[in-house]
Amino acid sequence: MLTRRQLLHLATATAGITLGMAAIGSPPAFAADEYDTLRLRWIDRTLLGTGYDATQEPFATLFTLMGSTASGFLSGMNPSTASLWDDLPIGSVSANVTSSYVRLKWMAQAWAFDGTGLTGDADLLAAVLTGLDWMHATAYTPTTTTYDNWWDWQIGASRLSLDIACLVHAELGSTRLANYLAAIDAFVPDSAVATYSGVSTGANRVDLCRVLIVRGILAKSSAKIATGVAGLSAVFPLVRSGDGLYADGSFVQHTNVAYTGSYGSVLISGLAALLSLLAGSTWEVTDDNRQLLFDAVTEAFAPFLFNGLMMDGVSGRAISRGVKTVDNPLGIQQDDHVRGHLIIGSILMLADAASTDEAATWKAMAKGWLERDYWAPFLEDSYQTLPVLALGKSVLDDTAVTATAEPVASRVFGSMDRATHRRASWALAVSMCSARTAFYECINGENLRGWHTGSGMTYWWGGTYGNGQYSDAYWPTVDPYRLPGTTVSRIPLTDGQGTPRPTPPTGAVWAGGATDGTYSALGQDTRGLGSTLAAKKSWFCLDDQVVCLGAGITAGDGYVVETTVDNRNLGSAASNALTVDGTAQSTTLGWSGTFSGASWASITGVAGYVFPGGATLKALREARTGAWSDINTESSTDSLTRRYLTLWVDHGTDPVGATYGYILMPGATPSLTAARAAAPTVTVLANTASVQAVTDTATGVTAANFFAAGTAGPITVSAPCSVLVRESGGTLSVSVADPTRAAATVTVTVARSGYTTATADDGVSVVGLAPLTLVVEVGGTQGASSTVTFGTGATVTAGTYTALAPTADAYVRDGSYAGTNYGGTTDLVVKNAGTGYHRRSFLKFDLSALAGTPRRAVLWVRGATSDSTGTQATLTGYAVSSDSWTETGLTWNTQPSLGDALSSGSIGNAKDWIPIEVTGHLQTQYAGDGTATVALAESAAGVAVLLASRSSSANQPFLQVITG
Repeated sequence: MLTRRQLLHLATATAGITLGMAAIGSPPAFAADEYDTLRLRWIDRTLLGTGYDATQEPFATLFTLMGSTASGFLSGMNPSTASLWDDLPIGSVSANVTSSYVRLKWMAQAWAFDGTGLTGDADLLAAVLTGLDWMHATAYTPTTTTYDNWWDWQIGASRLSLDIACLVHAELGSTRLANYLAAIDAFVPDSAVATYSGVSTGANRVDLCRVLIVRGILAKSSAKIATGVAGLSAVFPLVRSGDGLYADGSFVQHTNVAYTGSYGSVLISGLAALLSLLAGSTWEVTDDNRQLLFDAVTEAFAPFLFNGLMMDGVSGRAISRGVKTVDNPLGIQQDDHVRGHLIIGSILMLADAASTDEAATWKAMAKGWLERDYWAPFLEDSYQTLPVLALGKSVLDDTAVTATAEPVASRVFGSMDRATHRRASWALAVSMCSARTAFYECINGENLRGWHTGSGMTYWWGGTYGNGQYSDAYWPTVDPYRLPGTTVSRIPLTDGQGTPRPTPPTGAVWAGGATDGTYSALGQDTRGLGSTLAAKKSWFCLDDQVVCLGAGITAGDGYVVETTVDNRNLGSAASNALTVDGTAQSTTLGWSGTFSGASWASITGVAGYVFPGGATLKALREARTGAWSDINTESSTDSLTRRYLTLWVDHGTDPVGATYGYILMPGATPSLTAARAAAPTVTVLANTASVQAVTDTATGVTAANFFAAGTAGPITVSAPCSVLVRESGGTLSVSVADPTRAAATVTVTVARSGYTTATADDGVSVVGLAPLTLVVEVGGTQGASSTVTFGTGATVTAGTYTALAPTADAYVRDGSYAGTNYGGTTDLVVKNAGTGYHRRSFLKFDLSALAGTPRRAVLWVRGATSDSTGTQATLTGYAVSSDSWTETGLTWNTQPSLGDALSSGSIGNAKDWIPIEVTGHLQTQYAGDGTATVALAESAAGVAVLLASRSSSANQPFLQVITG
């Protein structure tokens, strides 16, 4: 039997790194088999860490804390018929099952690790084994009927019990181990990962796979490990609806909540641990799609990491946790820095499984984030696990790693209604919501007053200031009706107002915007939670300023409506000066003021605010008191007080068509703010409920958010969309996005001419040069931007755009339906499944109306998946040479043969346009008989897709053709 110290030496030998712990005797031989190797590596990678001196800080203190905490749990342990600890009764609250295992894990670690003061303590080990036996016999048994929260049974308790079993493995014996694993099997059978649905998606899926894999390692079951590894494959592919990672870098969990910083953290930390654990083993994760996870480091996680913190706007209900009173024996506060440190550690762990170049890039980024975190230094973060601290410290100490500087970039994450704007000395984020995403989430008694966090809340941080803005007791003390950037009704809301994830009305689809990667035009059709409020809001993100506009602000609830310009948390003692139009205002708590025709304001050490045309500005300096328990039922009741300086515009009671406009200048001094107000670079071109637009001489940017077809300045559009034009150095770029996701194409005209060359993204066609006129394929992009740059690239000529409706369409089905005609139905159906379930769809077009040979042709169909076995599908278009079929005569038995595959398009269970590029086929058919047939099918087994047919009342298919 291996001793505890031998176990640690084995773990060290496996990693090939010295921990610096005291050695006893000679290092033993390597583990007996591959399962033992993986068990020891699991301890090494996820519990203990490597490469540090345990006698030095911060590790020495953490080991001491581990020991004192375990000692407290040991003394308080009182096994009875009802509980292991008196304050954790078993039988109705499932969290108490998980919490009992949490305490046992603390005790097991204190026994297993050197430097805790309880290392190898016989009484402690006996208590751990007693606790495990009690849990198996009473609380977490193979025959227990689950209650309360599913998560505790399938993930919380199972993960913890497996970790404990790894730590005390040599002391368990085969019977005990088999008993414990039998309980795991009862709650997490192989069927838990059989389909990617229900709770087995996204981050939860990774946790379930982790349980199966570690359980397989302990039982030395290759089949169990293989099942867990196979289950991971469903997590890697990008999704178009529901839980998971999206092409634009969004991460969604619980169907419609932005969760990069919380569930996304669980996903990347879980995958990092498993990929690192299994690297080089028989069960190494080799799925080609794992590259999508590596890509997500820079595309999905890095944009929300700033100076060590993870931006709160993508952390869902986790922002309300603060100082939890459950499973938090050290009383440590969770906040944006803690969440950021954890994700950075996960990125560094994932580097073990990545390419050399990727690992080098990530380490440089991590070093920059950690070095710049002055507010909550990484090595002082006792919330982090030993492995995370060890990984971070290794990068900080590595002189060969050069820290990456802050990026200058602008990103729109349309699939979760979020955006970031990064400059060298500050960063900004905007949290929106729409009919696709929830206002907020408040399940499990958490985030009870997060009502307006999705109503255009604007977060920002300076490079050397303001990094504790949301970390320093902000959420329990801020006025939840006055969140920066939001326009809200003061109608009283109840804690947890609405459903656990209230979604705005179905008509609120405009959220997102256009970006060229450096600048952005963001907008939101804002609706009120629990009120009749409606407003159009925009943020135009430029170099040193963000232009914020609002229009059409209307409500009829009998309450005041306000737009909060800023609400700065000054901490517990600061009194930053407020200057309005050159006059310093009172620093006395309780002071308030109203300023008619205000031109500018400045908060010293924070920012400047310019009000084009003047505004009636209200200000308040106050101290606010609250407790984490006010917004989270499992958090501390300790009273906290923080000082706030709030600036807002009062639109009055029941406003109709009210407006506002202000410019945010992060870090600007009073003198710089005054100078900008006197000589602005920005002109507001429009601020109405139909369009909001600006032009900026400093950047050459002209941008507009069109909530309806129309014109603003030099830009005219055929449908709602967002457009950003930039003129610089003889070039002109146009970036276009459709935040509504309602259109397949949008025609954009810019009143400029004289360009003969252009470089364009796929899906942008030039159909006019004087003025510049574009047909932009926005369908299926999920709100992403497409860009064309004139004045560079290849010679460009104008074309002609034609939209052709099908002259016939129908779908066919095999099996007993092979002789049935489905022409004239309102749906076209596609599915590749077992006999009797195959469907294909056919569409026919008359090309005689075309002005010439097609140079681009796209078939557009709109629909969504509709199947109990999955939500994601890929449609492929096929060339069909025979056009003799008829809509009323086509059946499976009479269908024409499918030719070459043309292109494919993806779809989820949210309705969207699907583009199928068919240019080559159209060119052939145009030169032939002038009639073209395209078939739609799934090239591999898939789920059913329902598409609108030409008989549908809306969203009929059509063929987009550019000629000339």
